[in-house]
Amino acid sequence: MLTAKTCVVTGATSGIGAATAVELAARGACVVLVGRNAQRGQAVVASIAVGGGRAVFVEADLADRAAPDRIVEQSLQHFGRIDVLVNNAGMLINGTVEETSDTDWDRIMDINLASAMRMSRAVIRPMREAKKGAIVNVASDWALMGARGALAYCVSKAALTQLTRCMALDHVPDGIRVNAVCPTDTDTPMLDLAFEGDGRDWKVEKLAATIPMGRVARVDEVAKVIAFLASDDASFMTGALVPIDGGTSAQ
Repeated sequence: MLTAKTCVVTGATSGIGAATAVELAARGACVVLVGRNAQRGQAVVASIAVGGGRAVFVEADLADRAAPDRIVEQSLQHFGRIDVLVNNAGMLINGTVEETSDTDWDRIMDINLASAMRMSRAVIRPMREAKKGAIVNVASDWALMGARGALAYCVSKAALTQLTRCMALDHVPDGIRVNAVCPTDTDTPMLDLAFEGDGRDWKVEKLAATIPMGRVARVDEVAKVIAFLASDDASFMTGALVPIDGGTSAQ
């Protein structure tokens, strides 16, 4: 259970992040939603409140180096503690090595990888003081295998899994667990970027054909695994990379 725990979720205004915030709140957690779109963020907060949960929204662009410390400060002001961090914020820019500009490469590495490092660094202190905590990084099945036409995204997510392993080992003495989920194609707004210029139904059908279970993932399916890793039910798990891929990695 997550009752009375405070969970910070980045990229929480849509897709997996929003679903995770809702799932954590439904399990009794107080949730701090982080994102750039205040209107969407407040809408998720309102939906959590309707269900009797507690949540606040902190508007922040994680490209801002000062954002993590401000997010932690506001989280502690609202709820007095931080028990869980879900590093979900991410972006996709398509391109091969020839098509990837330095600007695109730097932006993806900053948001998908460096922001997770900075957010983790900021929450370590209060977690260490409490002698416990859980960090869940949202990677991708493309972190575990190659893919065409998304070079920077794949590399950033693969690096995120190594960040997960290293932080897990470094912070075992602090009582802090660090794990990652590696979802396959999931029905989120980012899915629209997978095949730019094509119809959504066609994209979903094409992607589903590559997955043994014959469909893309739902956001709530990913959120439930994240919530498990965040909870004490996963008390003996750290440094794990958990595929949520309908059997893709088994092929």
